[in-house]
Amino acid sequence: MASVPEASGLPMLYQDLVPLSSQEHAKWKVRPLASLDFIKNIHAVPLTVDEFPVAQRFYPIVFSSGSDPVPLALMGLNEGVNVFVKEDGMYTDNTYLPAFIRRYPFLLARLRPDAEEMSLCFDPTPGLLGDFEEGQALFTESGEPDQPVKDMLGFCEQFEIAAQRTTAFMKDLTETGLLEEGELTIQHQSSPTPYTYRGFGMVNEQKLRELRGDQLRKMSQNGMLTLLYAHLFSLSLVSEIFARQMDQGKVPVQQQLQAV
Repeated sequence: MASVPEASGLPMLYQDLVPLSSQEHAKWKVRPLASLDFIKNIHAVPLTVDEFPVAQRFYPIVFSSGSDPVPLALMGLNEGVNVFVKEDGMYTDNTYLPAFIRRYPFLLARLRPDAEEMSLCFDPTPGLLGDFEEGQALFTESGEPDQPVKDMLGFCEQFEIAAQRTTAFMKDLTETGLLEEGELTIQHQSSPTPYTYRGFGMVNEQKLRELRGDQLRKMSQNGMLTLLYAHLFSLSLVSEIFARQMDQGKVPVQQQLQAV
């Protein structure tokens, strides 16, 4: 249910990466995303811990399975289902859009494995950057980054900082032993047996309650406790996601559902 596919070593969404160059792309422009149709088959996207407070109001927050789990915002309960992308490719009104999606098609990456600095790159696949007549210029006539590049560079830098905080949080969470394989069950009137979803991680609330006072105090002081309860509170939204899938005819034939 909550796998994070990556192809060719690139993060989800990205099919290729090209370094942004003031020489090669001097006269290029960027067009705004006209549609979010490209995520219509994506059911879960990574979240940073900075996003938990707002994301918990819209998405169930779970954790991917495997040795290096990451937080995920569930946009659907089944692979290939996103209940927030409408038929016209627009996103559901007044719904928070995770930063992982908002930075696309840009990405900070090291051009060489041994490079210390990260460079602003982009995915040329969707054709959002090019030598267009219309759009916002990427560079000034003197070759300096224009406002769109400055804005996206700043956004990507903040994303990387948040990603580092998220990595530290996940390390601490894993060490607590609170993170376990999860299971969510939904009983719907249309089915005699419940729908069961597995293949993701979640915090064991009972174990959290049983932690020693000094452990809870430390987690409260460093902000970890707030994040854990944001995750736990967000799980109440699973039934809402399921209801949306049901309304959209995207609930598969009754079965025991697991991550691929």
